[in-house]
Amino acid sequence: MPDYNKALYYTLWGQWDDLLVLMVRTNDDILSKKIQHFLNAYHYSPDQDTILRSHDDLLYYVDHAMRQVPVTTMEI
Repeated sequence: MPDYNKALYYTLWGQWDDLLVLMVRTNDDILSKKIQHFLNAYHYSPDQDTILRSHDDLLYYVDHAMRQVPVTTMEI
């Protein structure tokens, strides 16, 4: 499962521990930084708007990156 699919899944289902592990293990520096900003805002920011903005930034980046990755198909 590619990192972007994992990031999307973990973000939507609130699996913050797995998202943190993905942040450390991914080779995509931008994805790692977006995850870091979101988790930091989620845990430490008292401002709901900051949390929502960092959450949306992460999801927008994942959506953008998933469009750039070619889809692999298997012919039967």
